Amino acid sequence: MNKKVTYIILVYFGTLQFIFSQTDFYNQLSDAGLELTKQQVTYDPSYFSIEYPNGDVPTNKGVCTDVIIRAYRKLGIDLQKEVHEDMKANFNLYPRIWGLSKTDKNIDHRRVPNLMKFFSRFGKVKSISTIAKEYQPGDIVCWNLGGGTTHIGLVVNKKSIDQQRYLIVHNIGSGQVLADCLFDYKIIGHYTYKQ
Repeated sequence: MNKKVTYIILVYFGTLQFIFSQTDFYNQLSDAGLELTKQQVTYDPSYFSIEYPNGDVPTNKGVCTDVIIRAYRKLGIDLQKEVHEDMKANFNLYPRIWGLSKTDKNIDHRRVPNLMKFFSRFGKVKSISTIAKEYQPGDIVCWNLGGGTTHIGLVVNKKSIDQQRYLIVHNIGSGQVLADCLFDYKIIGHYTYKQ
């Protein structure tokens, strides 16, 4: 076998290994999201002072962003730290919706617009469409609920009853639940993120 063929085979298998590694990560993220639905959580948007890094609000409380934060944390990724460090270095790039003049490690990562900015900077921005198959397990979806309210959820590897869509783990008021709601609201963001 000549060197060129050997190189092509190595590149091919290296590419396959990368693809399987990526797929494995997003399946693990999906599984982490599904695991969250087993916890009893009350929707609570209160401000909490939390530890840093790896801080979390009380385990029986949370909002939509906490679903994403907790799923990633199960895979060893601390979005509190990642978002805080990037906001500290690039504060002017993040939304100024809340009238803050500096970062707040207790809440910044728990705000949907900040996560959208972070994922657009460090993840992959995927297309926004009404084609269900474009939304795969491990994807992060953001919605506009109207009235300036945004929402975020995680696509997981369970399908709708009609088998047409993957389901979402989110918390829109009833705790961390599994729902068939991908196209229920206006999608404003679609991402994948892996460190």
